Amino acid sequence: VAEGEPGEGREPFELPRFWDALGQTFQITSQEATKLSLAFSRPPLPSAEDCRKLSEDVQNAILAVATVYYWLPKGQGTTLRKMVRDATTEVVEGMIQLTDTILNAPVESLSQEQLISTGGVWEACEQVSNLPRGEYNQAAVVSALASCLGVVKDAVEEMEHALVEGQDPYGDIMEDEELGFRGNRDTYWSEADRQLLSSCMGLMKASKACLKKVLAAVKAHGKADSPEQIAQLDDLADIANEISPSVDELALSMYPPVNPLAVRLNAAKLASVLKKVLEIAKASHVCPPSEEGWVQFLTGAVDHNMNKVKNFTQGQL
Repeated sequence: VAEGEPGEGREPFELPRFWDALGQTFQITSQEATKLSLAFSRPPLPSAEDCRKLSEDVQNAILAVATVYYWLPKGQGTTLRKMVRDATTEVVEGMIQLTDTILNAPVESLSQEQLISTGGVWEACEQVSNLPRGEYNQAAVVSALASCLGVVKDAVEEMEHALVEGQDPYGDIMEDEELGFRGNRDTYWSEADRQLLSSCMGLMKASKACLKKVLAAVKAHGKADSPEQIAQLDDLADIANEISPSVDELALSMYPPVNPLAVRLNAAKLASVLKKVLEIAKASHVCPPSEEGWVQFLTGAVDHNMNKVKNFTQGQL
């Protein structure tokens, strides 16, 4: 499941039928996990015949889950497929862990590990109800973009909090002999640092605005009626996934002691990702003429802040 690629089915693919079947197989797997766990919760152990029957039922449930995942053709969109694959993998791994726990547990009583593993399978099986089921790939891409936006929002808020005037960025760390006294240059921002970091904050805020605008555009205009539209949505989700790690890398390099060249490098990486997101959005069907204003504005904002970062760090080169 983790490595394999579903093929294009011979029969016409029906999304509602797929969701129904996936939901049913996840539910049956959850029930089989309960049966297996109960059978080994207290002595006497099940007979050899009962063990064989339990094993078969578990195996059939897992094979059914994997089979239904393989129904989902690549043409429905890679973002949707990845979400379904991750959910399916979690169910299979959960059942493997439960089986291992039962094999290694003492027979006398129901172990804590067995309870946790059983609950893990239930939780994994419930994930099917959280999968985005809107218009094919469009709902999956909306979900992926919203997730990226949440992570970036948190990073921006954390950095804003740390940069408050007079705030000690390491204030939440107890005084430590190794860090030295709080007057140590390595634990504070100089005025020059703060000027450089304000432009970096501009880039981080542009990241948040970029994701918000792309998300709104996908919700308003995103379609999955043709292979081209599905591919454009997947491209947007793929490049948007690069924003959050780039924001994190920049944020980490902004803590004292500040190395201006490292900050410049990470800022340039983030700016490059943002420009790519905006280019891909502009060239796609989610960006009709009515959306071009914010694309232009945000492109300008990224360039403006990146130029300021370059000016502040020019003397370091």
